[in-house]
Amino acid sequence: MKLNKKQLLKISISMALAGSFAAPAVYAQDEEQKDDSILEEVIVTAQKTEQNLQEVPMSVTAVDGDIMDEIRSGGSDIRFISGRVPSLIVESDFGRVFPRFYIRGLGNTDFDLNASQPVSLIYDDIVMENPMLKGFPVFDMDRVETLRGPQGTLFGRNTPAGIVKFDSVKPSQDMDGYAKIGFGSFRQTSFEGAIGGALNDNWSARVSYLHDQRADWVRNEPGLVDPGLNLVNGQVNGDGDLEAYTEDAYRVQVAYEGDTFNALFNLHGRDLDGTARVFRANIIQPGTNDFVPGYDRRVVSYDGGNAQNVKSMGWSAKLEWDLDNDMTVTSITGYETVEAYSRGDVDGGYGASFLPWMGPGFIPFPAQTADGIPDHNQTTQEFRLSQASDSMFWQAGVFFFDEHLEVESFNYSDLTDVHTGYANQVQDTTAYAVFGQADFYLSDETTLTIGGRWSDESKDYTAAVPMNPFGNPVAPASVSTSDGNFSGNISISHVLDDNTNIYARLARGFRAPSIQGRVLFGGAITVADSETIHSIEAGFKKELWDNRARLNASVFYYQMNDQQLTAGSGSANVNQLVNADKTVGYGFESDLTAKLAPNTLLTLGLSYNHTEIQDANLTVSPCGSNCTILDPREEPDNEDNLNVLIGGNSLPRAPRWMSNLILKHIIPLDGGDIVLSTDWAYRSSINFFLYESKEFRGDPLLEGGLRIAYETENWAAGFYGRNITDQDKLIAAIDFNNLEGIVNDPRIWGVDFQYNF
Repeated sequence: MKLNKKQLLKISISMALAGSFAAPAVYAQDEEQKDDSILEEVIVTAQKTEQNLQEVPMSVTAVDGDIMDEIRSGGSDIRFISGRVPSLIVESDFGRVFPRFYIRGLGNTDFDLNASQPVSLIYDDIVMENPMLKGFPVFDMDRVETLRGPQGTLFGRNTPAGIVKFDSVKPSQDMDGYAKIGFGSFRQTSFEGAIGGALNDNWSARVSYLHDQRADWVRNEPGLVDPGLNLVNGQVNGDGDLEAYTEDAYRVQVAYEGDTFNALFNLHGRDLDGTARVFRANIIQPGTNDFVPGYDRRVVSYDGGNAQNVKSMGWSAKLEWDLDNDMTVTSITGYETVEAYSRGDVDGGYGASFLPWMGPGFIPFPAQTADGIPDHNQTTQEFRLSQASDSMFWQAGVFFFDEHLEVESFNYSDLTDVHTGYANQVQDTTAYAVFGQADFYLSDETTLTIGGRWSDESKDYTAAVPMNPFGNPVAPASVSTSDGNFSGNISISHVLDDNTNIYARLARGFRAPSIQGRVLFGGAITVADSETIHSIEAGFKKELWDNRARLNASVFYYQMNDQQLTAGSGSANVNQLVNADKTVGYGFESDLTAKLAPNTLLTLGLSYNHTEIQDANLTVSPCGSNCTILDPREEPDNEDNLNVLIGGNSLPRAPRWMSNLILKHIIPLDGGDIVLSTDWAYRSSINFFLYESKEFRGDPLLEGGLRIAYETENWAAGFYGRNITDQDKLIAAIDFNNLEGIVNDPRIWGVDFQYNF
C-alpha cells in the first residue's frame, strides 16, 4: 500500500537507513495487493512516528519479530542480536545480565554497576539506563531497530554511538495469541505465550509470558579436598556445576483507542535465578592466544561460590491527544526498578601460590568477589508536541530523567557466605533536556531536516569501605559532577527516481561525565569528563529488480573528543576512568535483501569499522599475568613504571569486519509448508583491552544456526540448532591474575512446538 501525500508529509525523515534486515512481515499492504515475488514494505518508528524504512535518511536496520524468534531459539538472551545487523556487537562479562552494546566500534567495557554506555537501549519507548535493566528478556516482539550514529536530537542522552530499540507486539481489537513450548540441549525447557484482544469497543489488552530454564553444562572438578574447610573445593550451588538458570518474565499491556485520545499502559517484570559468568584460569598459552593442551570447555576447577539473581519491575504510560490542525501531544511516563546480586570466582581456579595447592596453572592469589544492587529506581518523563503541514513537519519537547542507585561490593575468602570485605556506592542522577526538530519540504524530491537538543545532567556520588579486606575501614568520600551540552543533527535527502533515495547527515552527540568507584581493593574514585562526537554520513537506498531486492549502503566518519574509557584492571588490580584526547572512526555498512524466488528470501549484511585512539600521551597499566605486551612502554628505562602507551590502538571489542546472512526457503505442501532457514554471523579478530598483547585477543568468529519446521495456519513444529559448527573461541578475558579467558557457548540442538490462535 503506497502512502498518500498527506501521510508522506507527516513522515519526518531526519533519521533512518542504510539497511533493511530481512523483515519479511507485512506491516502495510492490502491482501489483494500481496505479491510473493516482491519485497514487502517495512515500517519503523525510529523517529517516534511510523515511517517506511526506505524513505528515511540515516543508517537503521530493522529485524522482524519472526526472524528474532528463530535466531534466539534455545534460550538465547539479548546477546542474540550481536552481529546479526551491521556494526552491532553485544557482549557480557556477567553472563545473561549486564549486556554491553557497541555500534561502529564505540562502546564501554566498564563492568561497574553504575557504568553508562554510549549506546542507549530503549524498550517500548522507555530508556533502560542501568546495565542490569538492559538484559530484559526478548519475547513477543514486533521488531528491533538499530539506529547507528549519534542520536543527538530526539533521544539525546547517552546516545553518541547509537540506539538499539525494542518494540513488543501491542494490543489490538483482534483476538489472537500463541503458545510455544521447547526442549533443547542441557535439559533446556521453555514456554512462551501471549493472548490479546478487545475488552470493549475502545479498550484492548495483551498479556505475554516467558519461562525458560536450563541445567548446568559446565562441570566443576578441582580434584582435591581442603582439610581446613572440610569441604570439597568447588561446592557451588549444591553440586559444584555451572551455567544453569531459571528465568521468568511477563508483560501486561492495556490500550485505549478513541477518536482524539489514545493510551497504552505497560506493566512488566523479570525474575532470574542462575549462575554468573564462568571464568577459566590459565587456558591461554603464553605468547599466543591459543588454548592450552587439555583445555575442555565443559570443565573448570573452582574453589569459589557462584550465583546470580536479578529481579526487575517497571511500568509505563503513553498518552496521545490529537488536536486541531494535525497537531499531536504525546506524554510518555516510565518507572523501572531492579535488584541484583552476582558472585563469581574471578581468579578462575582454586588455591593460591602461598597455599599447598593451586591450579589450573599458577594462581598468585585468590579472588572471589560479588556485586549487587540492593536499591534502585528510575523515573522518566517526556512531553512532545508535533504538527504536520504541506510544507513541513516539526516536533518539540522536554525530557526528564531521575535515578537513585545503590551498589554493594563484597570480597570472599572461602566457600561460605561470610564476606571479608565490603564497599558501598550511592549515585543519584538527574537529567533534563529540551529538544526540537523540523523537516522542511524544499520540493517534492528534497527534504532538509534540522534538529537540536540542550541536555543538562548532574550526579551526586558517595563511596565507602566499611569493611576493608586489607586494613582499617575507609570513610565515605563524595564526588559531584554537572554539565550541559548541545547536540543535534542536520540532514538532506533527495529522491533521484522512483527506486532510489540518497542522503547526507551531519550529527553531534554528547555523554555527560561518568563516575567510577572500585574502592574495595584500594582504588580511588575517578571521573571521566563529558565526551562529544561529530559524525558525517552519506548513503543511498535503492530498490532493484522490480521490487524484488533492496540494496542500502552508507559511509561514515566520526571524531570523538574526550572519549570516556575504562582502564584496568591490569597489574594494579584496579579500574579507573580516563579520557582519550581524540578517537576517530570510519567505515561503511551495507544491506542486501532479495527475493531470489517467490519462496526464497536472502538477507546479506556487511560492515567495516576502523577505529583509532589518537592520544600520544595516554597510558594504561597492562596485564598483571605475564602476558606479552605489544605496545611501547611509557618509560623503557624505568623498570618500576609498567605503563604502556596506547595511542594508535583500535578500540577494544571492535572488529573491523562484520557480516551476516539469512537464507530462508519455503516448500509449499497440501495443508502446510516446510520452512528451511539458516543464519550466520561473522566478525573479524578483536582486542579485549585498551593495550595490545599476544594473549588477550579474540580470533575471527563465525557462528551459524539452522531451523527446519513444518508450519500450518494454526500450528508449527520445528527442529533447530545454534552454533551448529560448535565453534570454541575466546570471546573475552580477565587480565589481572593469570592468563584467564571466557569462551562462547557450545552447540545446542532442540525442538519446539507452537499453536497460534
